Amino acid sequence: MRTTNSLAVVTFVVIFGSGCWYAYNLYRASGGAEAALLAAGSFLLALFAAAAIQVADQWEKVVVLRLGKFRSLEGPGLFFIIPVIETTPYWIDTRVITAAFNAEKTLTKDTVPVDVDAVLFWKVVAPVKAALDVAEYKSAIHWASQTALRDVIGKTLLSNMLEGREQIGHELQRIIDERTEPWGVNVISVEIKDVRIPPALEDAMSMQAQAERERQARVILGDSERQIAEKFADAAKTYAGDPVAFHLRAMNMLYEGLKQNSTIVIVPSTALETMELGGMAGLTALTMGVERSKRGQDADTAAASA
Repeated sequence: MRTTNSLAVVTFVVIFGSGCWYAYNLYRASGGAEAALLAAGSFLLALFAAAAIQVADQWEKVVVLRLGKFRSLEGPGLFFIIPVIETTPYWIDTRVITAAFNAEKTLTKDTVPVDVDAVLFWKVVAPVKAALDVAEYKSAIHWASQTALRDVIGKTLLSNMLEGREQIGHELQRIIDERTEPWGVNVISVEIKDVRIPPALEDAMSMQAQAERERQARVILGDSERQIAEKFADAAKTYAGDPVAFHLRAMNMLYEGLKQNSTIVIVPSTALETMELGGMAGLTALTMGVERSKRGQDADTAAASA
């Protein structure tokens, strides 16, 4: 609610100042009685004119009452009223307004106490209804939003609340809009800011998530070992039907082992007999191959350094 504006102040100063100037000149010319009446009249006229001039901003609508009854909806811009007879009790802001509301220690459908913070975006689309059909429409919107939030929490599982905030926001928007539509208010959207759960339950949920991840890791590892075993079984079938391929594979494995820095490789005696390395000729040939491989690696390293 507004009582004065800059244009009204300027009007009051101009009218009252002019009246005082004429009253002063009249006082000098004829006497004090008429000058006093002129000064008092100019004051009342300036006060009346200033009260009659009203200016509403671009985003405002003004409800004008005449002797307690609705006369008109004014604004934005300049408009006039009849002082004393007409009043402007409601200046309605028609912009989008944000209002924060919450619900503390509210039980979900699975009896878990939660604290929920939300933000409501709304605007007045029918200023006359907002002014005349409900007392303190801003407070009414706040309480309607809070009760709607508690109702939705009580019908929702905790898991759905944590994962489906957008869906809960849409449901809240629908419920609050149905309640505030008769008041000339349109709910644009509802956003869930935060959902807080008890610390003990938060720790338990964290442990549950960690255990689930470990279970998935073990399942993946077991599946990988199964696939490896199947490949080994296929390879074994191939080697069983081809002794020469098995012999070459065994020789290659032993050769790769001797290529490393280790100078001693322990293998079963049955493997030596199978690969025909038990004799001196076989061992000598294998050792010479390893030595040639090491000399080739040393030459490559020296060339790279140069």
